[in-house]
Amino acid sequence: MVNSKKQLRAFISQEKKTQKKSDLKQWSETIFLSIEQLELFQQAQIVLLYHSLCDEVDTHMFINKWYQQKTIVLPVVVNDILELRHYNGPHELKKGAYGIEEPTGALFTEFNKINLAIIPGVAFDKEGNRLGRGKGYYDRLLRLIKAPKIGVCFPFQFISQIPHEPFDIPMDRVVYQ
Repeated sequence: MVNSKKQLRAFISQEKKTQKKSDLKQWSETIFLSIEQLELFQQAQIVLLYHSLCDEVDTHMFINKWYQQKTIVLPVVVNDILELRHYNGPHELKKGAYGIEEPTGALFTEFNKINLAIIPGVAFDKEGNRLGRGKGYYDRLLRLIKAPKIGVCFPFQFISQIPHEPFDIPMDRVVYQ
């Protein structure tokens, strides 16, 4: 039994190492095909996404498929906060904090205009609780976002219960494959 956030992060990290890259790629594609079918996504004009790391649900193809039809904003790590920037195409990405490719587009501060937020996590549970990497970046950002929040994860990251705090912001929905 995993009792703490630290133990859960370690458990999920080990699980990721046992997965085939081809499965992770297929699951990522299936997750985003499901999201495309959601009315929430179809009606959204401004979508908060993330530029995935190699161990996260892969967003790269999805972002590049949609950035010319919708306004896509991506987080950029600045000190201890996530700034949001417009994504204008892969040519404007540069390596930032933690080796994450980050957009160099215009700063986006109109949080109330975001129609949908698609959020990564180490793990999610059936109540929408999210376990992040432990730095609190998304905890601080999600307080500012009123739009529906969809957590995305691989099947081994969707668990029965996550330890959570009163200040944690739950997802409205979790899509996993």
